[in-house]
Amino acid sequence: MRYPAPLSPGDVIGVTSPSSGVPDNLRPRLDVCVEHLRRCGFEVEVGQCMDGTGPTSAPAADRAAELTAMLLDPRIRAVVPPWGGELAIDLLPLLDFAAIGDAEPTWLVGYSDTSTLLLPLTLLTGVATLHGPGLMDTPFRVASPLLHWLDVATAPAGATLTQGSASHSQEQWPDFESDPAVTELVLTRPTRWRTLGDGDVGTLRGRLLGGCLETISMLPGTPYGNLDAFAPGDDLLVYVEVAEVGAYTAARMLHHLRLAGWFDRATGILVGRSSAPDSSDYTQADAVRDALGGLDIPVLYDVDLGHVPPQLALVNGALAEVAIDPSGAGTLVQHLV
Repeated sequence: MRYPAPLSPGDVIGVTSPSSGVPDNLRPRLDVCVEHLRRCGFEVEVGQCMDGTGPTSAPAADRAAELTAMLLDPRIRAVVPPWGGELAIDLLPLLDFAAIGDAEPTWLVGYSDTSTLLLPLTLLTGVATLHGPGLMDTPFRVASPLLHWLDVATAPAGATLTQGSASHSQEQWPDFESDPAVTELVLTRPTRWRTLGDGDVGTLRGRLLGGCLETISMLPGTPYGNLDAFAPGDDLLVYVEVAEVGAYTAARMLHHLRLAGWFDRATGILVGRSSAPDSSDYTQADAVRDALGGLDIPVLYDVDLGHVPPQLALVNGALAEVAIDPSGAGTLVQHLV
């Protein structure tokens, strides 16, 4: 594994939209987020691929070229898209992974459709990527025992980072249009991590890999989704989270990953908390149980990751330990080694 150098005051953070751009009515929120990073001591460079009038911010070739340029620019120490979108997958054959792998590592940060890029980048280059809130969520205060993505990206080489589970989660997103400067998540729903089956799962250990189920489930069978070739000899901890698809579709996607062998080296699976719809006779929890319940490894679900904040800052490729106590309180320890 190779980890980007820790961010320091004065470093440049690049902003580009490899998937969806930012519409005009949300530009004030974008400005707030850029200014927030500047107040934190960083310089910010906003790219040209930011248009929010269509499904993507620019043609695929332009988005791929701008993202590659930022990842290769030695001045830029992190790249943080505003959010995800729908079609980041069209960048994969256009990115110069060889050049990116040869360059000094740069943090790529985000989740949702951005995880379509995070996971292949780590698998193909051995460079750690950071699954966590994107730029538009960066001003939100992250309460202990979770860490902000900036806490992770500024940590020294070889650091050990400890996070815990949240006591409450968000039920409704703040309105960025009416309040572009909002910094507080409204966490009102009690939450806890859960496990499939009974008994103590112990401590799960392995290298973290994963992302948004709707997007990374498209990767098995392509050059961009070969988990078996990653870090030979190391166990894996695979994490997934459902953004919006119904429970039956989520089950099919999880079965696909299982049939593709994505869990063959896993010591455990982490499934994120979701607000995606249930069917009348089949829930998201049923989907997890159906697809993953027969595996002889622990499965934790309703974990703090993904589209229902707050979310853990997860480093793809980091060596991690995960534990859960009988009350449903969880702990995640990541070693940047």
